[in-house]
Amino acid sequence: MGKFEISTDKAGKFRFNLKAGNGQVILSSQGYESKAGCANGIESVKKNSQDDARFERNTAKNGSPYFNLVATNGQIVGTSEMYSSTAAMENGIASVKTNAPDADVVEV
Repeated sequence: MGKFEISTDKAGKFRFNLKAGNGQVILSSQGYESKAGCANGIESVKKNSQDDARFERNTAKNGSPYFNLVATNGQIVGTSEMYSSTAAMENGIASVKTNAPDADVVEV
């Protein structure tokens, strides 16, 4: 079972990581000014993760595949790690789709 972990960074902004059942981070957020904004971002991930068209598949300058999850308003609500292959990235997307909808939210 996946979970969203909310934390506060050094700049005092709220961030979340979506972790798979094995504890691996599969999606990370931007910084939010408020905990409420962070919670809204989590709800956006839960909703948008079920629409494959919301996943932007990209390639970094070093050639590593990664993806962004984009809300209906065009805002990026989460970014993946860099993957070693396109197949690994697609597995990451599948993991977000599986874990996000029912993931618990915890503060760390």
